[in-house]
Amino acid sequence: MSGLLEGKTILITGIITDSSIAFHAAAMAQGQGAKVIITGIPQRLRLIDRIAKRLPQEVPPAIGLDITDEENLGELADKVRELAPEGVDGVLHSIAMAPKNLMGPDAVPFLDAPGPDAAKSFEISAWSYASLARAVLPVMNEGGSIVGMDFDPRTAMPYYNWMGVAKAALEAVNRYVAREVGEAKRIRSNLVAAGPIKTLAAKAIAGTATDDAKQLNMLNEYWDGASPIGWNVDDPTVVAKSICALLSDWLPGTTGSIVYVDGGASHNTWFPEGFTGS
Repeated sequence: MSGLLEGKTILITGIITDSSIAFHAAAMAQGQGAKVIITGIPQRLRLIDRIAKRLPQEVPPAIGLDITDEENLGELADKVRELAPEGVDGVLHSIAMAPKNLMGPDAVPFLDAPGPDAAKSFEISAWSYASLARAVLPVMNEGGSIVGMDFDPRTAMPYYNWMGVAKAALEAVNRYVAREVGEAKRIRSNLVAAGPIKTLAAKAIAGTATDDAKQLNMLNEYWDGASPIGWNVDDPTVVAKSICALLSDWLPGTTGSIVYVDGGASHNTWFPEGFTGS
């Protein structure tokens, strides 16, 4: 039986460690028959290539990509074409960043955030979705799929601060990207709003202090309690499978959308056992 992505070439961004959602998406894509190409921050390519050796199948050396560098973006299509003359069928955008003073336990109060830092968060976490789509469009095959990583920004989450604002912007960017790439090559563009997974990004939000770790544990416990089907922060394969489904041909009519992969927690109010409301 052939895999969901058999014969497809997928470009994966955002691998930082083997706990990254992007890493698990790459592994899942390979398991479903895809050829995988990866990118990485230019300063960390040697590290990323070492991490990539832990994937089930060998991948070419990571393409250096600074998502804020127009020269890098301009060279991306040619570099991808060298590794995949057949073009790419799917792209995963798993890129987000906020300066330390904007997110986590040591962040400045929300209203005190410096404008340039907030702009940097927007540039890397939201604008980059459009810039990546623009850069890869020349080598994307007709009817392909672009997927981005989201975290439900409809509520003001503790510690998330300006990253939450950037994610709200990402959702708007996705809608416009979907229109542009759909009209150009019938390419779909969607976001996966994942529940909390134990990644480097999650640690950056919670910090390393005991009290901050407790905050992350409380969030995890809440999420599992709020989910009608349960949620396991130690199981990134749930998210990886959904990413691969969107990269496949099995959702041909879905674009400009947000697929919630969070156990239903974001749509369900949960109260601790014994709560009576009185």
